[in-house]
Amino acid sequence: MTRGRALAWVGIVGGLAFGVAGGEYATWDWWQLRNELGTQRAALDSLRIETDSLEIEVRLLERDPAAQERVARERYGMLRPGEIMFQVDLPDEP
Repeated sequence: MTRGRALAWVGIVGGLAFGVAGGEYATWDWWQLRNELGTQRAALDSLRIETDSLEIEVRLLERDPAAQERVARERYGMLRPGEIMFQVDLPDEP
C-alpha cells in the first residue's frame, strides 16, 4: 500500500469517526435527540389528554348543578339542612 493510499484510508476512517462521534451535529447526538423527541411527544400526548379531561370538568362545574353539588359535598363536606355527616376512621394497615 502506498503512502497516499494509507493517508486516504486514515482520512476516510477519521472522517467517519468524526461524523459518528465528533463535531457539533454528530450522529450520536442525533440519535439521542431522536429518542428524546419520542419521549417528549409521549409526555405531550399525556398532557393533552389530561388537559381535555380538565376542560370537560370545568365546563361541568360551570353549568351542571349536579356536578357542583357533588364537588361541594365531596371536597368541602357541605350538607343540606337536616342532613347528618358520619365519618368513619379506618385503622392504618401494618
